[in-house]
Amino acid sequence: RISALRASKMSILGLKKKQPKTFKVKVITMDAEMEFSCEVKWKGKDLFDLVCRTVGLRETWFFGLRYTVKDTYAWLKPEKRVLDQEVPKDSPITFHFLAKFFPEKVEEELVQEITQHLFFLQVKKQILDEEIFCSPEASVLLASYAVQAKYGDYDPNFHKPGFLAQDELLPKRVLMQYQMTPDMWEEKITAWYAEHRGIARDEAEMDYLKIAQDLEMYGVSYFSITQNKRDTDLQLGVDAQGLHIYSPNSKLNPNKSFPWSGIRNISYSEKEFTIKPLDKKKDVFKFYSSQLRVNKLILQLCIGNHDLFMRRRKVDSIEVQQMKAQAKEEKARKKVERQILAREKQMREEAERAKEEMERRLFQLQDEARLANEALIRSEETADLLAEKAQIAEEEAKLLAHKAAEAEQERQRLEVTALKTKEEKRLMEQKMREAEQLAVKLVEQSERRSKEADHLKQDLTEAKDAERRAKQKLLEITKTTYPAVLASLKHIYYDKVLLEYMEKSKHLQDQLKELKSEIESLKLEEHTVRTTSKPPTCPIVM
Repeated sequence: RISALRASKMSILGLKKKQPKTFKVKVITMDAEMEFSCEVKWKGKDLFDLVCRTVGLRETWFFGLRYTVKDTYAWLKPEKRVLDQEVPKDSPITFHFLAKFFPEKVEEELVQEITQHLFFLQVKKQILDEEIFCSPEASVLLASYAVQAKYGDYDPNFHKPGFLAQDELLPKRVLMQYQMTPDMWEEKITAWYAEHRGIARDEAEMDYLKIAQDLEMYGVSYFSITQNKRDTDLQLGVDAQGLHIYSPNSKLNPNKSFPWSGIRNISYSEKEFTIKPLDKKKDVFKFYSSQLRVNKLILQLCIGNHDLFMRRRKVDSIEVQQMKAQAKEEKARKKVERQILAREKQMREEAERAKEEMERRLFQLQDEARLANEALIRSEETADLLAEKAQIAEEEAKLLAHKAAEAEQERQRLEVTALKTKEEKRLMEQKMREAEQLAVKLVEQSERRSKEADHLKQDLTEAKDAERRAKQKLLEITKTTYPAVLASLKHIYYDKVLLEYMEKSKHLQDQLKELKSEIESLKLEEHTVRTTSKPPTCPIVM
């Protein structure tokens, strides 16, 4: 028995030794993820303080560690151990480091820059996820401040069209509400963005929050509730100002509000909440919430917001005063640094502009030098060409002078020739006149001979006619009387007439031949005269 007891005791001790002393946690902030190894005994405050120290946050009263429980969420309680709460059993356990309570006036209450930055990121996400309603106009203005916080001052040379294509800047509801392309939205946002020149990142984020804090749903946590008697569905809103009752379909305008300054007490028993006004004449308001976890969450938010409401109306603690003084000094220091940086940037821009101007001037001078060099080369080539042309012109001038001398000699020769030609021309003209006169005479003689030939032809024709008539008459005489005598006489007369006729015919033929030969000789002489009467041609030397 003793050995068995010892064995069992040793086994129990062994199991206790094997239990882990730490557990892993993953904390997701709005811009980072962190993992920690936590001790099993750690309370929620230990983990929360570790996260705050890691991110450098001192305004811890606004924030908390949120985790998911079934179909709702809960905040890690600082006074209880982490593993004793209803946290997920995953490894690592995931928490979201978020703002649990919101300030009434961001510019007065948010002191640290990291606090402002975390609020900016969370509110921006809520607007884009449409957890906070925002009009299209306000959405574009807020987007311009978000762009200023991310990209700094607008520079048209650097921020080309399309530089916002990968950024989520507007709620989907706004994008769907208007028939506008992404380029058109970018143009509208850029127009506002260009107006924010000179605003630093923390200032742009603060301007964003100052606009967002005036939105109706800013900083409000909503819960579904029912009224006591009629069991009517309602919405409960808890924020820095107080409690608000909304209709189920509207989260913008509350039907009834209970400011923290007018609430005397809030209590709940299981599912029933009771709000007692400070004014006892007013009715007590009761409502129901069906889930116990939600009721505890509502009570936590009511207590926390009420505590902050009362804290704002008291004198700041020494810690807060120190933080504000440090923040003021830090802002003054950063302002001076920004001014110095702005001056340095301005001087750098001026130096860059001067450098660009000098480079431009240098390029211009280089271009001018290149053009001058090219012009010099062209002028040298032109000078060479002109020298060559001058040499050619000189040679041409010599040649022309030689030709001019030759032309002068030719001119003198021509003058002499012209004198001779004038005398020859005079003689030729005289010969031509004589030839013309001779031609006229020859033509007249030709015409006269032609007329004589015509007369001879006529005489020949008349002779032939007379011969024919004589023969006819002789024939008639012969047939009628004295045939024998007539025959002898006919023979004698016929022989006589025939002899005369033959003589006349021969004489006429001789005259015709002589006339033809004279006409041919006249024609030949006329052709010769015409040929020789043409004036002589003289070659002209240019």
